[in-house]
Formats: sequence, structure tokens, C-alpha cells
Amino acid sequence: MAEEKTASPTTGVRLDGKAISEAVRLELKEEVAAFKKQHPTFKPKLMAIQVGARSDSSVYIRQKSKACNEIGIDFEHVQLDENIQQAELDARLDQVNNDPSVHGIIVQLPVPDHLNTKHIVHSILPEKDVDGFHAENIGHLSKRATEPHFYSCTPLGCIEILERYNVEIAGKNAVVVGRSDIVGSPISMMLTNLNATVTLCHSRTDDIESKVRGADILVVAIGKAEFVKADWIKPGAVVVDVGMNAKDDATKKAGYRWVGDVEASAIERASYMTPVPGGVGPMTVAMLLRNVVTSAKRYFEETSKVKIVPSALTLLDPVPSDIAIASAQKPKLIAQVASELNLAHAEFEPYGKHTAKVTLDVIDRLKDNSNGRYIVVTGISPTPLGEGKSTVTIGLSQALYAHRNKPTFACVRQPSQGPTFGIKGAAVDARFFHENTQTDTQLFNRLCPKKKGVRKFADIMNRRLQKLGIDKATPEELTPEEISKFVRLDIDKDNIMWRRVMDTNDRFLREITIGEAATERGMSRHTGFDITVASEIMAVLALATSLGDMRERLGRMVVAMSKQGEPVTCDDIGITGALAVLMKDAINPTLMQTLEGSPVFVHAGPFANIAHGNSSIVADRIALKLVGVPAGELVTPENSGYVVTEAGFGADIGFEKFVNIKCRASGLVPDAAVIVATVRALKMHGGGPAVVPGKPLADEDLPTCAGHIENVGKVGIPAIVAINAFSTDTPAELALVRKLALEAGAYDAIPAHLWAKGGAGAVDLADAVIKCCDRQEESQFKFLYDDKIETIAREFYRAGSVSFSEQAEKKLAEFARNGWDKMPVCMAKTQYSFSANPELKCAPEGFDLPIRDIRASLGAGFVYPLCGAMQTLPGLPTRPCFYDIDVDPETGDIKGLF
Repeated sequence: MAEEKTASPTTGVRLDGKAISEAVRLELKEEVAAFKKQHPTFKPKLMAIQVGARSDSSVYIRQKSKACNEIGIDFEHVQLDENIQQAELDARLDQVNNDPSVHGIIVQLPVPDHLNTKHIVHSILPEKDVDGFHAENIGHLSKRATEPHFYSCTPLGCIEILERYNVEIAGKNAVVVGRSDIVGSPISMMLTNLNATVTLCHSRTDDIESKVRGADILVVAIGKAEFVKADWIKPGAVVVDVGMNAKDDATKKAGYRWVGDVEASAIERASYMTPVPGGVGPMTVAMLLRNVVTSAKRYFEETSKVKIVPSALTLLDPVPSDIAIASAQKPKLIAQVASELNLAHAEFEPYGKHTAKVTLDVIDRLKDNSNGRYIVVTGISPTPLGEGKSTVTIGLSQALYAHRNKPTFACVRQPSQGPTFGIKGAAVDARFFHENTQTDTQLFNRLCPKKKGVRKFADIMNRRLQKLGIDKATPEELTPEEISKFVRLDIDKDNIMWRRVMDTNDRFLREITIGEAATERGMSRHTGFDITVASEIMAVLALATSLGDMRERLGRMVVAMSKQGEPVTCDDIGITGALAVLMKDAINPTLMQTLEGSPVFVHAGPFANIAHGNSSIVADRIALKLVGVPAGELVTPENSGYVVTEAGFGADIGFEKFVNIKCRASGLVPDAAVIVATVRALKMHGGGPAVVPGKPLADEDLPTCAGHIENVGKVGIPAIVAINAFSTDTPAELALVRKLALEAGAYDAIPAHLWAKGGAGAVDLADAVIKCCDRQEESQFKFLYDDKIETIAREFYRAGSVSFSEQAEKKLAEFARNGWDKMPVCMAKTQYSFSANPELKCAPEGFDLPIRDIRASLGAGFVYPLCGAMQTLPGLPTRPCFYDIDVDPETGDIKGLF
């Protein structure tokens, strides 16, 4: 062996890992800067979790932090107590796994003995495991058809060194000494994948020396100082020494020096060899940084655009019932829909297989995104059968998504059995009862009871004290006079404004008398029920912009007036916090899907008559960000997404409130409005007594449609008329509606056959919407009025006058005293006419609009006048639809819905 060494001495080239590491870091810095220039919101982030305070671990953390800062990677160091339990650490890791702003996670090893290292490593999501330690990442190395999310950093650094020095790998005999999961095993598989013939050795390998002697490429990571002797090295071999061992050396100041797993003199036989230190060590951190940048770019590219995955729809003729169509379609799992929308795991909570709640955190994460195009769907004055606004909303969304490949969301209201709170009226009456049966002292002792000898104000009580101008910190400080002011809301039972609500139509509960039991003797009062969707809480839900905003709005709701004429709010009663808790989950919009797989938010359901008749602001805002374009990137016709939101009833009601109430609260500006019209409705509103099949449409039937087009134009929004075609409509009638709609000022008018054909039947309508939104014109959007009843009546309804009942006049004066006269107005009137009289057809002018009462929804932020005979709790017709609804007891199939 000595003779062999003497016979062919060589001096190998040092594989300078430090220099390569510096080059890699510079390249990464330039790569991050270039990507960020193109995508300004790009921000790679590495989180390092350290358990305890080991000094060596802290040094490594500081090194990684410095390296990240040099390259442009955000670095967050989370240091946890060394006594943290496994369950708590698991919870922290789960939180970070679900944080979309974090692209790489490392847990600095070693961890305290009571923690399970293997469990910790496998608790990190493979797609964030930038160390490359997860079993899934290592496992993919053994498969030629797949690749891991990340390669282990040290083996990757070894390969990088070889490739930078143009070391040929394919066809060579490679020997790896050491079989750890961190270095040995992964690099053996990586070399195999690079077409080397690999032998993996370890401490129990027989005759390891002879195997090393045959290596063209030798990688040693066994963790034993100078384990491989210099004379084992095949002349001309390439040696990668991964070891880093402290060896006693009295000549050194520290008393030791660093040596590798291979004798340093082996460089005299090798063609190339890594030094220790300065070889593989610096490359490990460099490859970690590369993995973080790779992860961040991968996440950005995967999540910067909604994935469009349509569900095929089988069209049948004749068209089956709606329930039959829905039952025949197999929807995507909601987790898949969420994935297509790039929602993080923590941003949605499944409710079964096909429904989920989406958290408001999405708005914050995507706050810098541009909004998608915002389309509002409204209609002409309908017939009692409805004209298909929801059908058009869904069909248009399907056409944009499945047939025009546009990221698209539909936002619609939910049925009234959504967020209900059936006991809300009870709190008011309970307080009235207790105030009338107790002294000030009794009330005070029960409102502020002693707990362990101490009285405290609840947080909500401090808001009432502030309202009363009482600056006292503890109940004991209150004087008898202040106690009386504090405990006595002094509710006027004849002026309680809050009514109970229910989901069903029950005309006999519109007006009721309560308090007839012997225990409430003398406290009976006249009250009534409303339908749930007429509740102010529903309006608050739909107009709130955040959980905090919703809580504030709930607290401002006025439930009664005191005998002194002062408003009594939910804050005063002390119920605000409880209300907010009950509504905490309700504020998260519900994610569903159309039959063709496009996403839908179904959220909030305020009545379009009594309230503002639009789905929630938060649903629209989240949807607009999800289909938007990342900040700083050019918005083009090709990458623009669409949100189609529906406003209740005709443009005189839901659309007017969408603009003047919802858009005021949201700050959002629509790009276009779609007005749904049907030949059937135009005939009815043309003045005919009934809709007769076969009777042709005449010119005199069109003023209703023209009036709604004009109304939309008054707020500066282009109007596209969607002519929802029925099988009974003739081509001549559809052509006439289109002709006259264009003459009335519509941007376009398109017949749509979406009920029978789904999205395919609305492709022409989708094209018109896209063309309208792509026009290069500055927005002319404006609000209609300065909070005046008369302006709405005159401009939108074309009334000649407004008359107020004695009760309404009294309310006007009362509202003015309380400063409520400056609030937006939400008109409550029939949907069947521009006027308050459903029998007044066509587009009447000069009529009188009667206001019988005015109510305040201070939490929602508007007052609502009741026009004519408008009811807040509908009644059932003579033959309700429940006659036709049943379930097959054997199959469980529902019959008779539609």
C-alpha cells in the first residue's frame, strides 16, 4: 500500500464549499430581488423553532438569521420553554403549518430528551420541510417517477459541490459511508438517481476498507474522527468528507481542532477533496436558503391564480326538475374547492363533505391583491313567480368559469334559516319585568353581585357608565343617585322597538300581546314577530366588515326608548358580547359550489323589502381578493377574475340599496350591472291583467324595463340586460326586448337560456360582461342621494310626492332629536311596482308615495320607512308549496321542491 502511494502520488484540488456557498447566496439574493421586482408581494419566510436555550443551537440560529437577511428572506425565531410538553409543541407546529406566510419550518435539533424528535420531524408539513427530513421527502428519493418537495440540505450541498466542479457522476462507482436519515441514506439515493453505481456502507459493513478502495466517488458521513485512512483512497478518487469532529490539540487556543471523518492527508491521493472546515459545512446553510426560496416561489406560483376545474354537466331534454338535476350531479369535495381557491388549511372549516366556512383572515392575507371585476345582478319588477335573478347569477358564473376559463365567484344570500337568534326579544322584556318588580338596591345587587366579597363591573357595564357620564371604577363608588341611573333603563313598554323573529310565515304572529301570565300581571304589552330575514341582526351581519365591526354594530342596536325619550341599546342591556359570541361563526361566509364546479359564497339573507336585500360585504370582499391579481402585477383581460353578486328584487329596490347602502359601507365599486328581464314580467307590468301564454309582447309592455335601465344609469354603471328566455317566448319577442333595451341605453341585451343549458346557455351573456368590463373608460359611479327619502322617491320611483302618516311624522321628529335623520335610508316597499301599490303597473309617474311608519336600524346603519301596506312578516297563501313536498321513506329522496 505504501508502495502504491509512493508510485502515484497526487495532490488533489480542494473542493471549496465556502466559496461555492457564497456564490449560491449571491445568486439567491439576485433571484429573490428579480422575482420580487416582478411580483412585489413576494416575501419568502423561514421560521426557526428552538426549544430551550442551548448555546450551540442559538449560534446556529443566529447564523441562519444573518444569512436570510442578506438574501431577502424574512426570518422569525420562535424560542419555546425547554419544559414545553409534546402536545403544546404539536399545537404550535400545527399553527405554523397552517400559516400561509411561512414557507419553510425548521426545528433546531437537538431537542430536550422528553420530546420525540422523530415525531417532531414528521409533524412538519412535507411542503414546508426545508430541512428535507420528513419521511415523505426522503421516501420520494427512492422513486424514479416522483421527486420530493425538498432534498436534505447537506446531501444537496454535496451534490452542488460536485456539479460546480464538473465532477462526472454518471457511471461512476460511488461509496457512501454512513447511513443516517440526514446524510448517508439520502445522498446514496441522490447519487443513484444521477446514474452512479452506489454502495452504502456503515459501521457493521464487513471489510469496509476494500469497498472504500474501489470508490471513484467517496462520501463519508459516519461521525468518527479520521475513520477513513488516507491510504484507503483510490488514486484520483473524489472525496466528500461530511464529518466535523473536535480533536484534542494543545497547540490550539481552544485546546482542539476540527477534523473530518477522513484523514486530511487523503488529499494527496484524491483528485478532489473537501476540506474540514470550509467544505460541506457552509453548503448546508446555503442549500437550506435555496429550499426556502424554492418553497416560496412554488407557493406563490401555485397560489397566485385560482385553479379552474369545471364539473361536466349533462344536459337533458326535456329539462328535469331542479332537485333531479342537483341530485344527479356529483359535486367536488369542499376541500378540493378550497384548494383550487388556494385557501390555507386554517382559512376554512369544513361542515360535512360539500360545505365550509371561510375565515375573514383571508382578507388580511390578500389585502394587497387587486380586486376582481365586480358584477351586480339585479332585475326588473318581477311577477310573483320570480324572474330568475338567482338563476342568472349562477348561470353567468358558470359560463365565465367553465366556458370562458375565468376565475369566478358567485355571491348570493342564504335562506332565512341561517344565523337566527330567537331569544333576542326576551332580553328586553326580561329587563322591563325586573325593573318593575325590584328596588334600585335589589337591581344593583343582582346586576353587580358580590363574588368572594368583591363587586365588579362587567366590561359591557363600563360602556353604559361612560354613556351616563359616570367616571367610577368600582360599584362601591356609586352614589344612590348614580346607582339608580345605572340600573334603571326605564323602558317605555309602549315604545319597545325590538320584535321577535322566526323563520316561517305566520300572519297571526304579526301582532300579539305578551305578558298575560299571572307572574307578569300588569306588564302585558302589544308587540309582534318579524321574519328572520327582516331582523336588524341579519342586516348587521350582511353589512359588517369584520368581527369587531359587527360587535360595534350589535352594541348600537336600539331595542326600545326610555320614558324620557332616550334610546336603549344592546350595550345598555348588556347583551352585546353574548350576541357577538353567537354570531362569531356566522360572520364567516359559507363556501359551496355550482353544478359546474365554480365556487359560491352563500352568506346572509336580509330581506330586500325591509332591509337592504344583498349578501354580505365580507363574502364579496373575500371573493374579490381570491379572484384578484397579486399587488404590483398588471391587471389584464387575460388574468382578470369576476365576482357576480346578486341584489334582491328589481333595480328600484335591491340595486338601489346595493349602491346607496352596501357600497357606501364596503367602499367597493361595481364594474357592471346585469338586469334580468323576462317576457312574462314585461307583459304583466305592461298593464295587462294576467300573463296569457301565446299573447305576443307589445311595445307598450316595455317601459318597466326601460325604467330600470335608466335607474342603473343614474348611478353611472353600465347596464347589460339578460333576457331570461322561457320556452314560451318567441324569437320576435326576444328580438323586440333586445332592440328596445338598447334604445333605452343598455350597454347590451342578450337572450340567455341558462335554466335549460346551464353555463353553456349564458356564454353570450358572459362575453358581453367581459367586453363591458374590458372597456377603457373611467368609472362614472356615484351615489344617488344625500340620505333623503324624497330623493329616492323622486329619482328612482318617479313619484310626484311623498306623504307621511301621523306616526311617521312623529318618528321623523324623534329621529331628528336623536340625530338619526342623517343616516342612509332603506325604503321598505312592494317589489311589484315602482310605487307602493302593487297594482300600479308599467312605469308610473307623478304618484304619491305613502310612508306609514319609519323604523331605525342603528346597528345596521340605516333607517327604514315602511311604504304603504308593506309587512315585516309574510303570510302563507291559500295553497302553500308544502302540499307538494315529501320524502320517499324507502330511498330518502326528496320530492316536490322544484
